[in-house]
Amino acid sequence: MVNRDELIAYCDTLLESAAYQDYVPNGLQVGGRNTITTLVSGVTASEALVEAAIEFKADTLLVHHGWFWRGEDPRVVGMKQRRLKRLLCADINLIAYHLPLDGHAMLGNNVLLGQRLGFTCQGRFGSGPGGGIACHGALEVPLSAESLVERLERVLGRSPLWLAGGNHPIHRLGWCSGAAQDTLELAASLGLDAFISGEVSERTFYIARELGIHYFAAGHHATERFGVSALGEHLAGKYGLTHTFIDADNPV
Repeated sequence: MVNRDELIAYCDTLLESAAYQDYVPNGLQVGGRNTITTLVSGVTASEALVEAAIEFKADTLLVHHGWFWRGEDPRVVGMKQRRLKRLLCADINLIAYHLPLDGHAMLGNNVLLGQRLGFTCQGRFGSGPGGGIACHGALEVPLSAESLVERLERVLGRSPLWLAGGNHPIHRLGWCSGAAQDTLELAASLGLDAFISGEVSERTFYIARELGIHYFAAGHHATERFGVSALGEHLAGKYGLTHTFIDADNPV
């Protein structure tokens, strides 16, 4: 077991959360019990995940996508009221780390996504400290775009949307989990042959075609499962907690 404030202080230091300019508060978002013994992790603090944490008798819910996003309606009504009420009535802590969990060098979504796919993060680019949260690397053996589609489907369990940027094989690859489709132009400027992210916009099709870079939209949820699960396991090992990762369904 561990005191909640000790765990938060450790996570803030580990993930260097103060270095990030984020759209959401990182760390403790909703206070519950002071002593943590049972931890549930998941990608997004949806009502379904809150209910799962209650059923699991957790005292803490650890997520990548928490609440209180910049620019959202501040009123506690409707969906927000229902989620918050269930969490408060169960006396469960809500802890969330967004960009710090994308960019971490060992537990981050992007480093772990690359590892799952068999790629090594050899450099960083895009926004964020340390050169950015997006990763890039050179492949020892070039891949065809079709082969990368097959690998993404096998590893992530869903079919990616491939926007072809030509007929060329992939020698140098970039990736960034979540909604990083607008990093595609920067990826092209670095001479990368392909870029993987989670989401896609209408404009992404034209950028990929006109700049000659393959783009793969592999799923926002699917590309961001690994960091929060790894952080939960790390905390469980350090503090002797019971931990389970719950993969609430989301096809986006």
